[in-house]
Amino acid sequence: MSPRRPKTRLHSVAVIAFDRISAFHLSVPCLVFGEDRSELGVPAFELRVCATETGKLRTTGGFSIEARHGLGQLARADLVIVPSWRDPNERPPEALLAALRRAHARGTRVVGLCLGAFVLAEAGLLDGRRATTHWHWSAEFARRFPTLQVDSSVLYVDEGDVVTSAGTAAGLDCCLHLLRDAVGAELANRVARRLVVAPHRAGGQAQYIEQALPEAGEDDRMGTTLSWALGQLARPHTLESLAKRAHMSRRTFTRHFRQRTGTSVGPWLAAQRIAFAQRLLETSDHGIERIATEAGFGSALSLRQHFARTLALSPSQYRRQFRG
Repeated sequence: MSPRRPKTRLHSVAVIAFDRISAFHLSVPCLVFGEDRSELGVPAFELRVCATETGKLRTTGGFSIEARHGLGQLARADLVIVPSWRDPNERPPEALLAALRRAHARGTRVVGLCLGAFVLAEAGLLDGRRATTHWHWSAEFARRFPTLQVDSSVLYVDEGDVVTSAGTAAGLDCCLHLLRDAVGAELANRVARRLVVAPHRAGGQAQYIEQALPEAGEDDRMGTTLSWALGQLARPHTLESLAKRAHMSRRTFTRHFRQRTGTSVGPWLAAQRIAFAQRLLETSDHGIERIATEAGFGSALSLRQHFARTLALSPSQYRRQFRG
């Protein structure tokens, strides 16, 4: 995808472990790169789990692990993966940041899964780059590292020599993508089928972001107006019509609306209509045309266009993936 992608053959993979690590996050790269899948034709990788501290490391699951290798092993790796980080507000140890910088300077491909993107950013490896992280922390990510172009809608971002993934299970999508680069699509698809996951999951993490609904209190004209609009999404709404209902001037309504929602009327309405359509797709048997009408999109074509642009999925794909 990127002309800066390293061309060296992937042989050695180093995975960073630290105290209070999530066992799930650590297991994802180990599952993809550390298992013997020679019967599938997949070459073996030399995988080393490298600890930032000595001794036993606690996990968030209530048990401990002990890694055999330290950060010195990063010098031998073709690929270094930071599978997460324990606290995005905690600066990682300088020894880890320095080891990542040295590995990257040697041409090693460096990956930050989920909150591991914060570690790469702290090391200065994402300056001026496009990157992603867990959607819940994307606003903080953008605030802390203003030189980054944060994309919270995708499952992973491949910048060639640095790669970042969205939250939690998106790390598996990212690792399968890295495996695909190393061994080709056919072998990576075999591994995905063995793991009982999609070889390439449709859509981005935007489909998992919960849309918060505003709460209105007494004498709260803005909140009351927004709650009313949410109950009338099938009707056309404009800035002028909502301001009139709230008994505010256009300018005053715009200012209070942005303070309340963090955005303008058009994008907010589109997001709420998509969220409502998602709920209807999950919980009803309504056809796409009816859902488009009830959600205020007017036509199935408009609904499909909004889903493709926002979720990278069609309504039918979304229904198949999320229908309980």
